[in-house]
Amino acid sequence: MAAISASQVKELRERTGLGMMECKKALTETDGDIEQAIENLRKNSGLKAAKKAGRTAAEGAVVTRVAEDGSYGVMVEINSETDFVARDENFTAFAKKIADAFFAAKSEDVAAVMDGELETAREQLVQKIGENIGVRRCVVIEAGDGNLVGEYVHGGRIGVLTVLKGGNAETARDVAMHVAAINPTVAHPEDMPQEQLDAEKAIILAQPDMAGKPEQIAEKMVQGRLKKYLAENSLTQQAFVKNPDQTVAEFAKAAGGEVIGFTRFEVGEGIEKEEVDFATEVMEQAKRS
Repeated sequence: MAAISASQVKELRERTGLGMMECKKALTETDGDIEQAIENLRKNSGLKAAKKAGRTAAEGAVVTRVAEDGSYGVMVEINSETDFVARDENFTAFAKKIADAFFAAKSEDVAAVMDGELETAREQLVQKIGENIGVRRCVVIEAGDGNLVGEYVHGGRIGVLTVLKGGNAETARDVAMHVAAINPTVAHPEDMPQEQLDAEKAIILAQPDMAGKPEQIAEKMVQGRLKKYLAENSLTQQAFVKNPDQTVAEFAKAAGGEVIGFTRFEVGEGIEKEEVDFATEVMEQAKRS
């Protein structure tokens, strides 16, 4: 068996973007034949992508696209296992390509849009980068007559699409920026789900200062606190982040607009992340090699 040199491993890493251990193993299997190693790695790309598919991908990016006339917009979350990979130029290029595809398709069906060429591109990127990568979700927002969609992405991790009646793109973007920063629960007080109001009411009634209060007084106190809760958690009633002297509704109205709604994505929200001991992981990988 031919000895595998460091220069051979280095060349294969540069040509494939794979890790040192994986490149050394591929070269060992081909007695140092770099071209054969590359061919074998390409043949195994689908298998390697599938092996990584079970690993938690809770990092990544949110990407938005909005039509020039503001008539519709899309927002997509693409995940990786680590924040380091999420900043890699290969990953960011892939994310942009995915967003363009969903924007062109005007579809939220991840399986349908990814079928074929894009799925192949995803598998190749998994092979090259060495992490599980997936397209988690997409939303398509149609503005409707007389409305427009605005967009804002903060740090690549939080994305927002807003819908305004009237106004302009800059106002819609500023409202989206507020949503990214403050994370309201609903757009308008009347949008708050009844079960959430009931849960908040139970919390209020359990507070020490409610004990022993006459029923009528207690009810007035509950309603007052619920009103405050709704104001704090409803977009239109919140103090605008760029000018706390105005509510968001007042800011939009001053620009000739009215807030209709919003959608907010944050990378990894709702995904249970695995606790990884990186020292142990490296040791296990070294043993396998």
